[in-house]
Amino acid sequence: MTKLTNFISQDELALRIDLAVAFRLMVQFDWHESVGNHLSAAVSEDGSQFLLNPRWQHFSTITASKLQLLDIHDENILQSVDAPDATAWCIHGQIHAQVPEAKIILHCHTPYATALACLEDPTLYPIDQNTARFFNRIAYDHAFNGLADEITEGKRLAGILQNHSVMMMANHGVTVVGKTVAEAFETLYFLERACKTLILAYSTGKPLRILSDEIAEKTARGWQDYAAMGDSHFGYLKAEILKCDPTVAEYYRTE
Repeated sequence: MTKLTNFISQDELALRIDLAVAFRLMVQFDWHESVGNHLSAAVSEDGSQFLLNPRWQHFSTITASKLQLLDIHDENILQSVDAPDATAWCIHGQIHAQVPEAKIILHCHTPYATALACLEDPTLYPIDQNTARFFNRIAYDHAFNGLADEITEGKRLAGILQNHSVMMMANHGVTVVGKTVAEAFETLYFLERACKTLILAYSTGKPLRILSDEIAEKTARGWQDYAAMGDSHFGYLKAEILKCDPTVAEYYRTE
């Protein structure tokens, strides 16, 4: 059962629960990586305050309580025992600050999307309806500069992501953003499936049957009518997660 509290708003509590559920789903879908990678959610309208998973905590242990509330203007946190991972601070902090419409940020190294990002040509070609969903809707970062633990790198990535919901990061992984956790998760879900389809098609060694630009764009636009699928899909998965482990939704003030 969800623990209600006077210390945070109901909106923040609901956001914490959804984000905590997303971490558990990342484990369930095998999209996590050791105790790295990060998911975040903006709490303030300008994106300067955001929720983030604590440094080096396994996704399977994240609950609504354990998410850190950070402020991009408060760099003192970087000197504390609770300092966030430097790459998360740089990537998520700068994207939230510079792209405030990106309320939710999911940065991960899912297997098939990462494999595609490591090819000389990482283009997600439209070869079926799932790959066509992303036609002309992906930002591509072709410059891997090592671990993104500098503010300048975070600003560069934020600039590339502008006006997109997906960024393929060369030799790295992917970053997906959305207005809600459900929306961002559904985008990541279909992105990974699309990348899997393309990688499997590549593995045959046969030529790809690529859709025409006209049909690919028509298909991508058609997906807009199915936006509500994400809410239903995430709602079902969330209910299953909370049924198995209700503590995911519990909130306790730790101060």
